[in-house]
Amino acid sequence: MDHNKTIVWFRKDLRILDHPAFWEASKRGEVIPVYIWSPEDEMYAQLAEASKWWLHYSLKALSERLGKQGLQLIIRQGDSLSILKEIIYESQANSVFFNERYEPLIRKRDQQIKKLLMEENIKVKSFHGDLLYDPESITNHQSHPYKVFTPFWNHCIKRSIPAPLPIPSTIYSSKKKLNSLKVDDLGLISGMQWHKKLLHYWNPGEIGATSQFQMFINEKMVDYKSKRDDLKQYHVSQLSPHLAFGELSPRWIWYTLFNYETNEMDVKGISFLRQLIWREFSYHQLINNPQCVETPIRSEYNHFPWEDDEHLFELWKKGETGYPIVDAGMRELWETGYMHNRVRMVVASFLVKHLLIPWKKGADWFKETLVDFDLANNTMGWQWVSGCGVDAAPYFRIFNPVLQGEKFDRDGSYVRKWIPELSDIPNKYIHQPWKTPKEILHNYGIVLGLTYPYPVIDHSYARQRALEAYHYISEAKVHISSGD
Repeated sequence: MDHNKTIVWFRKDLRILDHPAFWEASKRGEVIPVYIWSPEDEMYAQLAEASKWWLHYSLKALSERLGKQGLQLIIRQGDSLSILKEIIYESQANSVFFNERYEPLIRKRDQQIKKLLMEENIKVKSFHGDLLYDPESITNHQSHPYKVFTPFWNHCIKRSIPAPLPIPSTIYSSKKKLNSLKVDDLGLISGMQWHKKLLHYWNPGEIGATSQFQMFINEKMVDYKSKRDDLKQYHVSQLSPHLAFGELSPRWIWYTLFNYETNEMDVKGISFLRQLIWREFSYHQLINNPQCVETPIRSEYNHFPWEDDEHLFELWKKGETGYPIVDAGMRELWETGYMHNRVRMVVASFLVKHLLIPWKKGADWFKETLVDFDLANNTMGWQWVSGCGVDAAPYFRIFNPVLQGEKFDRDGSYVRKWIPELSDIPNKYIHQPWKTPKEILHNYGIVLGLTYPYPVIDHSYARQRALEAYHYISEAKVHISSGD
């Protein structure tokens, strides 16, 4: 065995299966697993309350998992570079390995850390461990970034992906005991009350992730393509928070669903694999358009005539818009830290197109409340719905919340689950309770405007107003491009 001592700097890759940095370090000598909680750095990744809740439990799971391998997870708090230097000095480590992160400001910071450590003769090596591809390596025939998903997908599925790495069979731990904080010392969930309920719905950590993936394969994947939008069946994987924290390797998922002996995809898994590539596409855009986190990719949308009504925004957040499918989604989010993807599109469209409230406010609320918050996915999704990003939804695509409810929640079971005050309304009226005959409302003790709100805005009016606003933008684009 070499006498190398390598710090493996864990970040949003809280696993040991198919972890390139961990694998490579284990081949060199002693492995020193490290996690640094740096609030200042995490501001760059926009880590908020729901994410901190997940991180708390995921770190506990990682610490336990490493412990079973004979390793101690060293947890410190402070500036990342300073802490790394401290541990290098204390452990006499001569190398630092880590998996890449792709948030623009964190990438910039990581490059600086690499440079400064290498200047002190520390070997520093980073790996692409949490995406299928290096997002900068994919370009079109003109060597430009892709702007449309379908060509991006067609390009990606023709590229080879390295096989996932196993858990190292032999791992040498550091003989020197280093001081470490406990996860609880980080205060990630101190003062949180509403998050206590999340443990009823989630099992953070690598073991929970692999269990969830196995359940998806065994029970839901066969019908994923046909039923993934069915809000009663709920045939979704719910793997997104595990992917967001790197508890599950996308490469491992890909190899599980793609038969490299026959070079064919599992037919049942194609639709799900497209979701993995959409995630890659989101990072592709984040890398090539780092300003998109704060501003529209399509510059004409800087002139969009937003209404930005704070009262309506609060009603949207609380699930009190009077449109059941929208309100059910927002209440599911508050209760579970998650929302079905079909409903995410509906509630986002409602906010930006019905209420004309800036997409960034919706994106920020999702950041606060989603356990699967991912900067690239969240930004891409909101810009897609708003029409201001690459490969965006057409501006005239304005979801009718009543029709969306009737199509994807046919018997109203999703609405009834999250809005129990409407549970007795007949299916015919469940998605438009304001049309329910008064005697039926009376029989069930429902008083619109009191027990459940009237719609905050008429759909036809809102649609026409949105079309006029988007027409204004199309005119603004002409003026901008002509130099007026």
